Amino acid sequence: MKTVIIIGGTKGIGLELTKYYLSKNFNVSIGARTLPKSLKNKKNLIFTKGDFSKEKSHLNIIKNSLKKFKKVNVYINNVGLSDWRPIKKVDNQFLNKMLLTNFYSTVWGCKIASMYLKKGSSIVNISSIAGKRGSKNNSIYSASKFAVNGLTQSLSKEIGEKGIRINSVCPVLIKTPGLMKALKSKYSPASNKIDTFLKFFINNNSAMNRLPTKLEVAKLCYFLSSDEASGITGQNINIDCGVFPQ
Repeated sequence: MKTVIIIGGTKGIGLELTKYYLSKNFNVSIGARTLPKSLKNKKNLIFTKGDFSKEKSHLNIIKNSLKKFKKVNVYINNVGLSDWRPIKKVDNQFLNKMLLTNFYSTVWGCKIASMYLKKGSSIVNISSIAGKRGSKNNSIYSASKFAVNGLTQSLSKEIGEKGIRINSVCPVLIKTPGLMKALKSKYSPASNKIDTFLKFFINNNSAMNRLPTKLEVAKLCYFLSSDEASGITGQNINIDCGVFPQ
């Protein structure tokens, strides 16, 4: 039985990842601040509490996972925070929070995973379409995701010789509690008119007249971490229903 570590596996996309990998008969090791009741007492699941913007928490979870399951095949960095703010409103606290959550957490996850994973294993980073194009009032979030994409490309050259693959998934807007909260900001493109904004965005941007789902993101991550994707590494793959064709 294979083992996946999912950092931030208790909410939004992360929770969908957890449920999907469990359905595929994986051992699942979750890293987060709290474990929801819905995941307690799940067979083949363990939980490590931590602040995953810090390297030590990543080291703790991989040691716990190896102790319990003996091996780790997949490491998914999913911790993320979306927030809009114009550059004139950016302060040191906001900048640190965004970079620690979106970029530092991914750096430490990649570092620790690359030290412990074996040949044939895979790292998947959850990035964003914002890591490929900027938008108004979104400079810091966008920059943090550009950094994740650059990290992914560079590390593919570095850890490929060890037989470890690494890819990033770049979703467009996914309806999660975190995104819905962020869209309530007066600086977001929705300006608290979320339903109107999403309808307009879909009509004017999506080739498929819809947005992707959390489940579709989970399925893409699963594919990238599987042997079926054995020749794919260093890629930042859009899942956006044709919003940003490349």
